[in-house]
Amino acid sequence: MAVTFEDLLNAGAHFGHLKRKWNPAMAPYIFMERNGIHIIDLHKTVAKIDEAAAAMKQIAKSGKRVLFVATKKQAKQVVAELAKDAAMPYITERWAGGMLTNFPTIRKAIKKMGTIDKMTTDGTFDALSKRERLQITRQRAKLEKNLGSIADLSRLPAALFVVDVMKEHIAVAEAKRLGIPVFGIVDTNSNPVGIDFVIPANDDATKSIELIVAEMTAALKEGAMERKLEKLDSEEAAEKPEVREKRTRAKRAPRAENTAAEAPAAEEK
Repeated sequence: MAVTFEDLLNAGAHFGHLKRKWNPAMAPYIFMERNGIHIIDLHKTVAKIDEAAAAMKQIAKSGKRVLFVATKKQAKQVVAELAKDAAMPYITERWAGGMLTNFPTIRKAIKKMGTIDKMTTDGTFDALSKRERLQITRQRAKLEKNLGSIADLSRLPAALFVVDVMKEHIAVAEAKRLGIPVFGIVDTNSNPVGIDFVIPANDDATKSIELIVAEMTAALKEGAMERKLEKLDSEEAAEKPEVREKRTRAKRAPRAENTAAEAPAAEEK
């Protein structure tokens, strides 16, 4: 179900920052000022959410993945739960510099986690000293905390979804450098320039964040489901000619036998 104006209003998505903290580039998305606080035009927010959700759906439909980034306290748990439910990678701890631009190194760190896990199962871990085991355990815990949520990300994501483009400016800069599209919740104190899919809304309220992220993940799940159904349809279509061919052969076989049986009778006459 699409997000409505009333949903956003109830979630407090219309509250921006203080007027003195605003970014002039956000002027097109500001409806008015009230008590020194900018109010976001939610009609534009609804339109931007629909636009972003349609793009998300197409990404999932093509079999690609979106990396969700939200390291601020209000968004961590919400984004982690919703992204996990949609089977998408996410970063809710510190953004490690070079996570995108130096992706091969990040993949090596993820493989290190797998190596440590293998050590615990093949007996190698037990042969180490207590101090070495403690060091490796701590290293594994640190890697899990920072990279565990992207352990199955084997290639660069097709897009980035950022909750606070100002706080996650390093992630946005890396994505732009690599030509990766960026979806972002942009508040009145942030710069929307360089964000491919701007969603003007309150990026500090948990309810506002949850509502918008839930709509994005729902679109991703819908796209993934359509991809699955199309794959099943194409497999069924590929099987149909074989079934028809088998039926045709089965019908022709008795005719061949009848012809062979009639030949001796004709010779006797």
